[in-house]
Amino acid sequence: MKKKNKENIPVQRLLIPGYILGVNQVLTKVSPYLASRFAAKLFVTPFKYKLPEREKAMDSRATQKRVAIPETDREIVTYEYGDSPRKILLVHGWSGRGTQLSKIAEALLEKGYSTISFDAPAHGKAPGKTSMMPYFIEAIHYLNKSHGPFEAIIGHSLGGMSTLKAVSEGVNTKKLVLLGTANSITHITKEFARNMKMNEKVAGKMKAYLDKKFDEDMDAYSGAVSAEGIATPTLIVHDKNDVDVNISSAYEIDKALKNSQLHITEGLGHRRILGNPDVINKIATFIAV
Repeated sequence: MKKKNKENIPVQRLLIPGYILGVNQVLTKVSPYLASRFAAKLFVTPFKYKLPEREKAMDSRATQKRVAIPETDREIVTYEYGDSPRKILLVHGWSGRGTQLSKIAEALLEKGYSTISFDAPAHGKAPGKTSMMPYFIEAIHYLNKSHGPFEAIIGHSLGGMSTLKAVSEGVNTKKLVLLGTANSITHITKEFARNMKMNEKVAGKMKAYLDKKFDEDMDAYSGAVSAEGIATPTLIVHDKNDVDVNISSAYEIDKALKNSQLHITEGLGHRRILGNPDVINKIATFIAV
């Protein structure tokens, strides 16, 4: 399948086995209740894939360490890339890994920065089978204490949402960069159900189940909710053709932030945006100014 065509397919649809989609369709027709429980299990299970060629240089050169996060009783794998005291934290998205933003990391090294990134629990080389956004958030808090303060934090997709939440909880940084970052958790569950060949009824039941399971309304983690009150200078980069996270999220988060600017691209989708030279130059310039 050509890269351009792949960008038109949500990553969840690309990575999940076809037989699972078949099971989802059957369960949705037979029992929305059972379908919602099955969907909830899938929702917290990252998809695994081989390390892409473009990430191998960073993977081989970075100093890696397995670290326990006491607050979540989970482990992450950290990547220290470069040795400059001017550090930038990179936060990958769902089913990503610490080298996912490798092209951005390489450009930042050339500008005199070093980067810290991590495999979230159950992602990349980190142990575990399931993960949740709170695990990302606690990892950001931990790394801020152990390696910060950071010149900037760059988050992609769920990593952007997690970054906003961590900053709203007190993590301090000079700049923020959000790439393809989602806003509403409710919207995410609806999109997830659609991508999994389920319907909105299943999505609603899944969201209610997760709220009960974690004893809080998961919409409290929505991007625009976390963004309220944040004054940190923020660059929001989003593609018009992003099929994983609708462009509306960028506008909603921008409206909630006090000091932000939008950079809208076209034709890059949700993943190619991470390696685009113009986007990377925009990010590096924003951080340096």
